[in-house]
Order: sequence, then structure tokens, then C-alpha cells
Amino acid sequence: MGNRRGNKQVILDVSFRLPVSCSPGEKHIIASCPCLGVSTQGETEKKALKNLEEALGLFITSCFERGVLDEVLRDSGFEPVIDKAPSKRGKKTTSCEVVNIRVPLGSRRVACHA
Repeated sequence: MGNRRGNKQVILDVSFRLPVSCSPGEKHIIASCPCLGVSTQGETEKKALKNLEEALGLFITSCFERGVLDEVLRDSGFEPVIDKAPSKRGKKTTSCEVVNIRVPLGSRRVACHA
């Protein structure tokens, strides 16, 4: 039931700003996002954060694909808020860093009339 004039894909670019922290492990740096229960590691803090960004993106995408993203976010204590000052990666807060996780979602069902 697509638009016969052109099935252009519409992209919804969703961004999650999440607090993360790093701590030394026995052999690697441990990076974690406690609010979603996602952790990973890397040889350096930079690699650990890069691995965590990838893990968080995959986790959020997987939750969306399984239809449980809303439930997971609500169970983790999230609710909609209006924030007019988005943070950039690298900004430090108390003992945490904030990362932006980009999750692009595509749809061929939505017709764009622009």
C-alpha cells in the first residue's frame, strides 16, 4: 500500500542523551550506563566509551525491534521531558560523562509531501 508516485523512505532520527561512567578494571577500563544496565570495556577510556556507544545503540535498536523500548525506558525511570539545551559528548557532570546515542529509524509507510 505504498505511494505509487515514489516510495521514498522517511528517516526519523532519534537521539538519546545518557549518563555514563568509566572505572578501572583489572586489565581494561569499564564503561557503563547504569540507568539502562549496559556495560562494556576497552583498553583505554576512549575505546571503552566508543564500545559503550555501540552497545547502547544496539541495545536501544533491539528493544525497539522487539516492541519493548517504551517498557524498558519506563522501567528504567524515564519519562518525557522538554529539554531546550542538548548536551554534547565530552561534557562532564559530577562523576559521569554524557553520550549521545543516535538511532535512525526508517519507514516506507509514511508519505512525505514536502
